[in-house]
Amino acid sequence: MELFELEGREFVELHNLLKLTGLAHSGGTAKLLIADGQVTVDGEVELRKRCKIRTGQVVSFQGQDVRVTE
Repeated sequence: MELFELEGREFVELHNLLKLTGLAHSGGTAKLLIADGQVTVDGEVELRKRCKIRTGQVVSFQGQDVRVTE
């Protein structure tokens, strides 16, 4: 499991998280993957591209997990 640090921010938007962690090559690609239902947040499919991901949440895509930390 990969860790992503918020670095003082309250949250990161889902499409930005995918881009910043390298799970998606671009923000546009990330938005398409989310809209296609390929991304889960805490085990549930998430279709909102700008969903606010906060500390403790786990985002999964193609068998790769990212846990958000402070």
